[in-house]
Amino acid sequence: MFAHVKGPQDTKKFQLWKEQFRMDRKQLCVKLSVQPSRGLMDEKFTVLVQNILPGFQLTVHALHQCEDGHSWEAFAHYSANTTGTVDVSQDPSLGGTYSGVEPMGLLWSLRPVSGSIPGLRLRKVNVQTPMVVTISVYQGHQMGGFLDQVPLTSVVVERWYMAPGVRRVPITEGSLTATLFLPSGPGPFPGLLDLWGGGGKLVEYRAALLASHGIASMALDYLTPQITLETGKIVDNDYFELRCVVSISGFHVQPIDGPVEQIVALFNKNIKKTYLDKDNQMILRDLLLPIPTDPSLKVDVGRLQCPLLLVVGEDDQNCAAVESAIDMKEMMERAGNSHLLTVLSYKNTGHLIEPPFTPFARASTFKTVTCPPMKMMALWGGDVVGHSRAQEDAWRKTLDFLRENLYDNIRPGALFSNQDNN
Repeated sequence: MFAHVKGPQDTKKFQLWKEQFRMDRKQLCVKLSVQPSRGLMDEKFTVLVQNILPGFQLTVHALHQCEDGHSWEAFAHYSANTTGTVDVSQDPSLGGTYSGVEPMGLLWSLRPVSGSIPGLRLRKVNVQTPMVVTISVYQGHQMGGFLDQVPLTSVVVERWYMAPGVRRVPITEGSLTATLFLPSGPGPFPGLLDLWGGGGKLVEYRAALLASHGIASMALDYLTPQITLETGKIVDNDYFELRCVVSISGFHVQPIDGPVEQIVALFNKNIKKTYLDKDNQMILRDLLLPIPTDPSLKVDVGRLQCPLLLVVGEDDQNCAAVESAIDMKEMMERAGNSHLLTVLSYKNTGHLIEPPFTPFARASTFKTVTCPPMKMMALWGGDVVGHSRAQEDAWRKTLDFLRENLYDNIRPGALFSNQDNN
């Protein structure tokens, strides 16, 4: 029921009230769409906000609760265009956890919510369930307190590491601790052995995503497998077989004929070369520096007869990957096989070069597999924008490299390559 209007001043107030009422009703009908709402982790989506007034200020917010119970968020400020629309894939963010036109900024700029414990790193453990992200729209340019507000609208998005039809096969044969991911369809498929770095454990999400792109991938735990837990003995070289290689943030300084145990011993011997930065974050990159000239102390890549792809971050604070890549390039040039080498080197990029849109962690808590184990706040390096750009570019080029070198002349039996990362 409307009150009776008696004079010009009341008429003006009434018109203002009607306009506010109309705007409020329009805001209540804000439309948000995310397409595709269900897709692979490395698949881009579009976020479209419609049915708002031109110039209307809003905040698009993403919220994810990971499997350890911690919450992560990202947000960006936008102003609606003349048609009352915000298209995140085309319109610039005016502030928030990222700025500018960033179609996937709502994923790669995810960070722990205010008040979280320090040193968190977001990693998917159960690849048989999706990463669930709630994308919401809030009125105005908000900087925090999202959980205490009611959004104008929300959409739930699922990002998967396993495509429909990909099979996950736990491997319990012999002494192996591994998981095999097989693409959908009858095959045969090219095969890949997926090895991670010094943190040990069985890490599955990259292998699952590779299988989603048609490559049979086995995630292998070689530092903390069941046989090591039972016997205390680190696996020897019989645990591996390699054919072509992708090395992500890796190095070649290691005893040539020695087992993994000798590499761990080398780290222990050089532990005095580590140091803390001003934030008490551990820098490990000097562990293997300077690169030795003694050929018995490093892999003789001059003997390689298969393609080698090196992916390195130029701000890697955990590993001397850049120096190692330079030395490997020189070794291969002297041996005449440098045509087999491809180096992807990225500025403003740290050690943890992950699949696309994985949230950036410049530093996080880390526990070594050395004896005794060390728990530290490890500095990985990089900055959020540069690192995220590198992850997207490196993943695309890595898939191209694998397809070029593994799909030709597919025959029964696996062709093995190696990806190495912490």
